[in-house]
Amino acid sequence: MRTLTARIEQAATARRGTITFVGSGEPDPVLWSTMHAESLGMAAAMQARGVRPGDRVAILGPTSRALVTAMQATFFAGATIVVLPLPMRLASLEEFIASTRTRVRLSEAALLVVDKDLAPFIDEQPGDPQSVLLDVLMTEGTAHPDGWRRPADDPERLAILQFTSGSTAEPKGVMLPHHTVCANHDGIMGAVDYSADDDVLVSWLPLYHDMGLVGLLLLGMTTGADLVLASPQDFLASPGRWMEWISAYGGTATAGPNFSYVLATRALRRAKSPLDLSRLRIALNGAEPVDPATVREFIAAAEPHKMSPGAVFPAFGMAEVAIAGTFPPPGRGLVTDVVDGGVLEHERYAVPTPADSEGARELPRLGKPVAGLEMRIVDTTTGHVLREREVGELQIRGTSLTTGYYRNASATDELFTDGWLRTGDLAYEVDGELVMCGRIKDVIIVGGRNVFPQDVERAVGTVDGIRAGNVIAFGVEGRHGKESLVVVAETRDDDQERMRGEVTHTVREHVGLPPKDVVFVTPGTIPKTSSGKLQRSLCREQYQADQLQPAAVAG
Repeated sequence: MRTLTARIEQAATARRGTITFVGSGEPDPVLWSTMHAESLGMAAAMQARGVRPGDRVAILGPTSRALVTAMQATFFAGATIVVLPLPMRLASLEEFIASTRTRVRLSEAALLVVDKDLAPFIDEQPGDPQSVLLDVLMTEGTAHPDGWRRPADDPERLAILQFTSGSTAEPKGVMLPHHTVCANHDGIMGAVDYSADDDVLVSWLPLYHDMGLVGLLLLGMTTGADLVLASPQDFLASPGRWMEWISAYGGTATAGPNFSYVLATRALRRAKSPLDLSRLRIALNGAEPVDPATVREFIAAAEPHKMSPGAVFPAFGMAEVAIAGTFPPPGRGLVTDVVDGGVLEHERYAVPTPADSEGARELPRLGKPVAGLEMRIVDTTTGHVLREREVGELQIRGTSLTTGYYRNASATDELFTDGWLRTGDLAYEVDGELVMCGRIKDVIIVGGRNVFPQDVERAVGTVDGIRAGNVIAFGVEGRHGKESLVVVAETRDDDQERMRGEVTHTVREHVGLPPKDVVFVTPGTIPKTSSGKLQRSLCREQYQADQLQPAAVAG
């Protein structure tokens, strides 16, 4: 079966799995078979409003039973889901409204389904698609339980249209047909020895991001496995609940970006009573650079709660391959490659070196491509395929690649070369496994060296008073075209003179050169994407335009 709809139908009848909504209120367990019946009614309501196979349905709302039902109903109406991001911060409401309108316009949506609490922010204008409140659509669905007309299965039909962040330009819509998502799910299940009868998925990830949508929600929905689902807001309000949900429901698989494991570590250390994480076998760390120190601290905090160290699972993925790119063997845990940082920066070659040697850089090994995908590393200048340990651009091809960017032929042409997808990531291979170095566009070239901003950001995050995970490093062009290093960091500490000295010393110690400028900004103002990734290019633009919000200094 190569469509999500066919897989959802089979899962709803073959198993007694549940999706359990957890968070601030009482848990709400719903059989997948029950959700299936409710989604058919909602699909009928969408069809009654004119939605036809191939149309796009834009959906805006917090994680809820109604939201997930609407997403499943969209598939059963034969339409494409466009899940719209929620505002990251209250201060960014104007940006949220503008970006939402842009995504709705670019998707050419036939219907906008919006949560009633967010509807006031979406002022209807001429040319907008028809809109309907989420709870109204639910009510209409219950009134038409037998009105659904099943569209013919079409593996080539778009299942998901996911927009990139669009920090420096209009967002691009990543097109994912049904067969692409199904192929990636097949690769995931094979790579992690997945069992729908035994595995229990636990997620708080946003459903407008590929890891939360494709990697966890749709995997559970299409296989009928038990899924415990919370919202990002529930997790951020009390990070300890993530591990508590895993303990309470016997979670076997979960995922999160590196920063979330920092928060989980703190929560585990403060836990007043022991948890049971003994069934957890896949704790995927992805979506942002994986910090080995963070992983080890999480293991140390989780081991007293019966988690196996082999459960940690550093991996690589991206929306353009549906989600899963490379996975390590399950149960292996953290394995790293320690290389000479100087040679890596000057010669783009990963020379193994002892961990305690000066300038050593430790990088996680992220496994091999999942079934259906293959990768190669290519010289960014000549286009030649490189050998093991030579650093170049990661390129991928296979069964779960996007078909391109929606209505954007030029960007699609730039994305592919001879059938290979250009990721824009610098990486190298070791024993057929992927090791990531950083984004090509983010590398800071100083004195012939390739300085990776992640190294600077991680080091600055250790300075007392700096908010870890809220640091951005980038290069700016100076005299004679030479690039200089700038650091922007969030802080609530008003002793900026001390911190500036410590940041300068720390950066010099870790990367061998001082920053040209250190800027402290108000907490919550570092630019990030809707999924929480740092937006270095946008931060550089704000810095050069003097638009950063300086942190207050006690007077």
